[in-house]
Amino acid sequence: MNEDTFNMSIRKFLKTVGVKSQHEIEQAVQRSLRDKTLSDHASIPVVMTLSADSLKLKVQFDGKIELG
Repeated sequence: MNEDTFNMSIRKFLKTVGVKSQHEIEQAVQRSLRDKTLSDHASIPVVMTLSADSLKLKVQFDGKIELG
């Protein structure tokens, strides 16, 4: 295994996940604010699941997003 290739591949994947996840969350929040189903001072519980079936990996990350 080439450690540099491995690390760069992981970083590329995580960057893609981060950018796309942020975009999806922003769109969902804007939609919910527009529909008045969410307060502009809300605290939103979130869960992110990372899975790789071939590695038998499934990890859940819990957190919250504060709007203000």
